[in-house]
Amino acid sequence: MDPHMEIGIDSFAAAFTDDSRAVSAADRLGNLIEQIEHADRLGLDSFGVGEHHRREFLDSAPTVILGAAAARTRRIRLTSAVTVLSAADPVRLFEEFATLDLLSRGRAEMVVGRGSSIEAFPLFGFDLEDYDALFAEKLGLLLEIRANERVHWSGQFRPALTGQGVYPRPVQDPLPIWVGVGGTPQSFIRAGTLGLPLMVAIIGGHTRRFRPLVDLYREAGRRAGHPPERLKVGMHSPGFVATTTQAAANQYFPGWAKAVSEIGKERGWAPMTRRDYDAQLGPEGAFLIGDPDEVADKLVRHGEALGGVSRITFQMNAASLSHEQLMESMELIGTRVLPAVRERLGTVGR
Repeated sequence: MDPHMEIGIDSFAAAFTDDSRAVSAADRLGNLIEQIEHADRLGLDSFGVGEHHRREFLDSAPTVILGAAAARTRRIRLTSAVTVLSAADPVRLFEEFATLDLLSRGRAEMVVGRGSSIEAFPLFGFDLEDYDALFAEKLGLLLEIRANERVHWSGQFRPALTGQGVYPRPVQDPLPIWVGVGGTPQSFIRAGTLGLPLMVAIIGGHTRRFRPLVDLYREAGRRAGHPPERLKVGMHSPGFVATTTQAAANQYFPGWAKAVSEIGKERGWAPMTRRDYDAQLGPEGAFLIGDPDEVADKLVRHGEALGGVSRITFQMNAASLSHEQLMESMELIGTRVLPAVRERLGTVGR
């Protein structure tokens, strides 16, 4: 069990309900910066911004949002959640995150993934049939740029680099790059082989079901010769804290059900029912929804189920909750959940 579990927040700047859409886009982004500031003041460890390219979201340019937050925060780590690397140019991406790292004085991170939303592929002129090959090649180039100021590289999907310099260079060396994964075994193995930290999106089912995949990651890393401390595991799940478990469950459900049902229609999923949702709230379910003590217990339990985690992040905004609800929930996470988890793990005062 990792005794130094970090706790963070992720946002997709999403609006799926009539109430959330009634707030102007400019006000919603202003509220998001205020939320990141609040998380920083509360002592939370990270704030992540997703990447989507569709009407319900305002996060198509996450580094711009994180850059604005960098100027208004002092300590919190600022990360993507996730960057759709398959549809991005690794050179431009590294430049943007290196700039963010300079603006934040060494607090930038990126979580890169293949992307569960496919809108970015046709938008930027990529073929969805190359989904995995694009990711593998671009991740290789991104790591090459991270390691070398001047890059010699050639591949299938991008013109070769013949010694050009990539600037600016970040404060952190190396700039932290996590691999965001869903449930594909090959993705876990690739992250382990490369010795990169792993961020697992668990948006349903029982957390312990992912343990065999996490074990695959750790075994691949061990075989590749990476020390155990490099093979960090993080977890991202829907989460929300209120003064009572019933209040948390009732506030989160309407917007979450609407989001899952709308996106699910495109993916052939059945509509989200309250019964399905309630099944995720139990002790083994993935959702981090409840009162502060219950959620603190669940964070520790999830960490144990996965054999130790370095970071757990709450996805609250996908439920289209109000700014006030999000601020109050973060207050409870910072003042009640975080100290309780530290106490349970025996890390108070470290």
